[in-house]
Amino acid sequence: MSDTEADAIAGLAGAGSVAADYRHQSKLTTAAADLAVRGAYLKWYDLRVPDREVTDEVRDEARALVVAQAASGGLDLHDELGFAILHLCGDAVRLLLVCTWRNENELWETVYAKQGDGPYELVAPTSHKGTYCVWELGAVWHEQQAWTRYLYSARDDKARQAYVAEDRMEGLVG
Repeated sequence: MSDTEADAIAGLAGAGSVAADYRHQSKLTTAAADLAVRGAYLKWYDLRVPDREVTDEVRDEARALVVAQAASGGLDLHDELGFAILHLCGDAVRLLLVCTWRNENELWETVYAKQGDGPYELVAPTSHKGTYCVWELGAVWHEQQAWTRYLYSARDDKARQAYVAEDRMEGLVG
């Protein structure tokens, strides 16, 4: 590393955007029932701190949103495989990431956010936006590896079934 690079890094305030009082913890990714919607078949993951549960009510609300958005065309899906991540981000925030594979090797994503008792809202793209947090990346990394295995397969019914039914991520991340 050059002195110029070292000086540039040393000059960053906040240790690279990490608050001094931040304490990191692991979260748990668990697979839930898949979701078939108009235009796609999605694996489903719940993401949470280990001592907090995703209730059926919370999951059902998120799943109903995906079904309604796909049915109305608000979620534009066309004969795709993918996955959804319902992330409980603390007490009052939920993120719902709907991801599908397109153009053979591209991961496409639509993100919804819910604050408190409010409705889920589409997170509109901006010029520089957040993508995945360290916990979400656990499921995303697994799905990247699973999709690669699918791409190397015969990509027949048996391979699709293996991708959907057998190749799941579960466990602590982060």
